[in-house]
Amino acid sequence: MEFIEKLNSLAAKIRQQAGAIQTEEATKNAFVMPFINSVLGYDVFDPTEVTPEYVCDIGTKKGEKIDYAILKNGEVQILVECKKIGEPLCINHAGQLFRYFHVTNARISILTNGQVYKFFTDLDAPNKMDEKPFLELDLLDIDEHAVPELVKLTKSAFDVESIISAAGELKFIGQIKKVIATQFSAPDDDFIKFIASRVYDGMITQKVREQFKELTRKASVQFLSDQVNDRLKSAMNGAVQPAPTVADSGDIVKPENESEEDKVLTTIEEMECCYALKIDPLSRVMRAEN
Repeated sequence: MEFIEKLNSLAAKIRQQAGAIQTEEATKNAFVMPFINSVLGYDVFDPTEVTPEYVCDIGTKKGEKIDYAILKNGEVQILVECKKIGEPLCINHAGQLFRYFHVTNARISILTNGQVYKFFTDLDAPNKMDEKPFLELDLLDIDEHAVPELVKLTKSAFDVESIISAAGELKFIGQIKKVIATQFSAPDDDFIKFIASRVYDGMITQKVREQFKELTRKASVQFLSDQVNDRLKSAMNGAVQPAPTVADSGDIVKPENESEEDKVLTTIEEMECCYALKIDPLSRVMRAEN
């Protein structure tokens, strides 16, 4: 099964079963273990690959456990802390990950509620887990840009140095996208002043800022809509022509009765996808704020 198909299969399971999940333990069994096993490719029933309830004593703290430790070649590589499905994930939920991160060989840690996965490393200070994730994955709203990076964490492709080298760029790109999403949906004063100063010749008064706040929001929505419409037109106008035949003389012979309609091969699925984007161009951007 292709990697993206595995993600989509697990996403479908979450949509069907999330309402019946009431505890963290049920979340782990229903969603997190399949993610580790099927998506990442580690055998959750082999303790040399996945150790549940991993114990790592720290100073006077004895017997605390992390939900899962993923190992490769006998060394802990990834730590996983789980919360109940639907529970918001914040840095306060990652206390154990912070404590365990610097006393193991792990360079990657994951905080998850079974639907959303936040991936951390130690970009800011060696052996100290960052407060902000370098990668986020929502299985009910999969970002296509996250998929290739997620592949690097799988058992067959795991390369910690490659992951860490890409993590810095991923972390900042993710944060920049959130800033842009916020400005598009609810522009702040600095952004409004920046835009107004580029198109308005008069003094930027409070009244002008109020006016440009709504204008900036509307322009942002229209800009995104225009981008989607351009993609839609490109998909509609994309031509897939029948292969030309070659006559005995060597001249290329075009297919007979070819019309403009014959050149366009757009599936129903593509049309539905484009239409959904067209009627709600801001939805994905606004979701990036959360």
